[in-house]
Amino acid sequence: MYADANTNTLGNVTTRSIDVNGKAVVTDIEGYLMDLDEWSEDFVYALAEQEGLTLTDEHWQVIRFIRDYEQEHRVQAQVRTMISHFAKVWGPERGNNHYLHDIFPKGGPQKQGNRLAGIRRTRGEH
Repeated sequence: MYADANTNTLGNVTTRSIDVNGKAVVTDIEGYLMDLDEWSEDFVYALAEQEGLTLTDEHWQVIRFIRDYEQEHRVQAQVRTMISHFAKVWGPERGNNHYLHDIFPKGGPQKQGNRLAGIRRTRGEH
């Protein structure tokens, strides 16, 4: 749950804080971390609860894939890269764009998945 329903403005970025085990973690208005070092699994649980998402093993697989991919390649994984990977892991009936958007209903794996994984907003995203 967001600890501060009021927003603060830092430059031109509006921020909120989310309570993670009694500590206020600052995000932008959509839930993207302002300080990527604040990411933790507890942050994922807190943000998922805020977004009404019940985390499953599949969510965690996608979140870890997003984090690992960004760390290895220094760029965000594109959705087609996720589809290719998860089609091999889960099979074509679940490793597809429709299913990934079903399990991440608030912006798909590249928006909601990135928020949960503690990855910056996709370039060009509004």
